[in-house]
Amino acid sequence: MVKGYISLAEARASQAALLESALPAIAGEVRAAQAAATLEGPGPIFLGIGASYAASAAAVWVLRSRGIHAWRLNAGEHPLPFPQSAHPIIGVSQSGRSSETLAVLRTIEPHLRLAVVNVAPSPISEIAATTISLGKLPDSYASTTGYTATIAALGMIAEAWDGGTIDPTWSDLPAKFRALEREIATRAIALATPLRDAVAVDYAGAAPSAGTAEVGALLLREVARLPATGLSSRQYLHGAMESAGRTAHILMGDERETALAHTLAHAGHHTLLVTTLEVAEEPNLAVLRLPQVAPAQRAILEALVMQSLAVETALLRGVDPDAFVFFHTDTKVA
Repeated sequence: MVKGYISLAEARASQAALLESALPAIAGEVRAAQAAATLEGPGPIFLGIGASYAASAAAVWVLRSRGIHAWRLNAGEHPLPFPQSAHPIIGVSQSGRSSETLAVLRTIEPHLRLAVVNVAPSPISEIAATTISLGKLPDSYASTTGYTATIAALGMIAEAWDGGTIDPTWSDLPAKFRALEREIATRAIALATPLRDAVAVDYAGAAPSAGTAEVGALLLREVARLPATGLSSRQYLHGAMESAGRTAHILMGDERETALAHTLAHAGHHTLLVTTLEVAEEPNLAVLRLPQVAPAQRAILEALVMQSLAVETALLRGVDPDAFVFFHTDTKVA
């Protein structure tokens, strides 16, 4: 286990309770930022890398659904200084120490710097004009609660931006989260078994769930050491699915993803569909049904599924979920 982090087992066991206590506190911070006129004007650019980049997908969808331009950008893909813009930049980093995100933030005007971090004070929170903190939630090295709480903070920011209102149904999410945990507990091994023997796993999600596909693939690589790729469904349809063969497939979405699931299953490929629709299971097709919730809340429920699949697959493959192979010295600042 990596120093400073709790085990995946501990993190997963405490996740529902931590979210239940964190959600009202995060909402309070977002409302305070809104009252201070911080969350208004041109739509924000969410800047992150790895899981933090994936966590921003649902928030971008929420803002665009409200008619507000918003983007998410990979912090490691920009020459510096960052081009001048009127759009605020929200640096997303659970540790508050992501070197690439910090480097970009340092090049933009101070009043345009916002941050969503788990750890404050931290290098990123210290240079941001406004910081939304998750509250130093205990987390595993392959992030669990840090990731799901980040989705919540970004989703609330998207709902509140430019005079919006935080969805009151956030208070109902912990109960839905626990119900899904109970269902997954009865099915986790069966759902993960097709992944154990796959040569690779493809994750694809509808646009609000594109981040789920990305983090699902990331978790499987980190925790189970199994090659995986995460794409939005439309990207996957444009050629990427042609490599299906001895692969497993995890799909998040509704109408189009159901059609895609049937295509893959009928071609003999193991497929799991995570959806809000009533879809019958059939050979090669397993279905896990989610409740109808707002997009950012759905991404949190989907993340729970991704965590469970990664851990169960690791255990089935005889891999310690907390043992990492590679460590780097330049992805986090001191």
